[in-house]
Amino acid sequence: MKTTWDTRYSKRIDFMKESPIRKLLKFTEMEDVISFAGGLPAPKIFPCQQFDEACSKVLKEKGSIALQYGTTGGYTPLREWIAENNPIGIKVSPDNIIITSGSQQSLDMLGRVFINEGDHILVESPTYLGALQAWNAYGASYIATKIDDDGLIPEEFENSARCGPKFAYVQPNYHNPTGVSLTLERRKRILEIADHYGIPLVEDDPYGQLNFDCEPIDSLLKLDSYYRNCPGNYCGDVIYLGTFSKVLAPGMRMAYVIAPLNVINKINLAKQGADLHSATFNQVVTYEMIKDGFIDEHVQLIRRVYAQRRDIMLDALEKFMPEGCTWTHPKGGLFIWAFLPETIDTTELLAYAEKEKVAFVPGIQFFPGNHAMINAMRLNFSNASPDSIVTGVKRLVAAYNAYLEEKGDH
Repeated sequence: MKTTWDTRYSKRIDFMKESPIRKLLKFTEMEDVISFAGGLPAPKIFPCQQFDEACSKVLKEKGSIALQYGTTGGYTPLREWIAENNPIGIKVSPDNIIITSGSQQSLDMLGRVFINEGDHILVESPTYLGALQAWNAYGASYIATKIDDDGLIPEEFENSARCGPKFAYVQPNYHNPTGVSLTLERRKRILEIADHYGIPLVEDDPYGQLNFDCEPIDSLLKLDSYYRNCPGNYCGDVIYLGTFSKVLAPGMRMAYVIAPLNVINKINLAKQGADLHSATFNQVVTYEMIKDGFIDEHVQLIRRVYAQRRDIMLDALEKFMPEGCTWTHPKGGLFIWAFLPETIDTTELLAYAEKEKVAFVPGIQFFPGNHAMINAMRLNFSNASPDSIVTGVKRLVAAYNAYLEEKGDH
């Protein structure tokens, strides 16, 4: 008897939706398409030579380790390096760290460990689409909390905190999708509010090292550690998500979680059932790449390249975008968040942009629930070359004008 597959799927599959960004990437692979869509690092500055040397050395000297099964928590020298040299600027115990297969797995592991169907999660509005996609699978519902040019608004956060969320998810540095950063004053206030209401914070920080025009601001985990006087073996209320994707190469899928030991133990259990451990070879190669200080030099290069591309995009937007359009001016990261006039639906605009061979992500995708702004869009400046950024903005304007003409709004 032929299987009727639709009757066999779990209820969880109903919560899962295809990422519109993953869908867009199929379009952006077409010839002559300029993409401002994905949050892709610039491939021309991938350290290919250093990876070649590191891979050869690892295979020659540590092949019996790198090609073997490993512990779920991760390669010990890598965890020890992160414990001493993490971008947060505090020392923690290696026991506070677990290596994951990209930050997306970190988010999924948190869903496995913390979320029951119907649980409320406090998130910024807008927020990172990948977090929503990870937690939708576990039946989460969301308390959407407004942000502005200085990040999460403390008064809004406190109003949401009163609803008793399971945890709060925050991107304090160069937020995806908006590019804004949470000020130091607000970070301290958010921690006070979270402590008062007993709400754990998940601090997602993939872009914290990509600062262009400013000094880094203390992380929530660092501030919490000092507040609770628990350096070393961290025992506070913040779960920190870090990654090597934006400072080495995303294809390595190397990320990590820093959290209190009891939380790490639960993530360890969840990860055992998912993949046993992250790829040992990738972990050993990553350690070989970073252990002697190369990463510090490479991050400086990344900052210079991305700062130039951000400036070119901001200048092109200023020169070519029509009146009534505004956008953020990020001091780091990968993204600019743009607003068109309120009558413009950027989801509809995308079809016109595709005809012009330029791609972006409509802003509606980043809003949980029914709080979406239809006239927003996310623009990535890190992946396109300087010349193609200018061309891409011109194509975007051409798409906008075609949209207005067809709608009769010109």
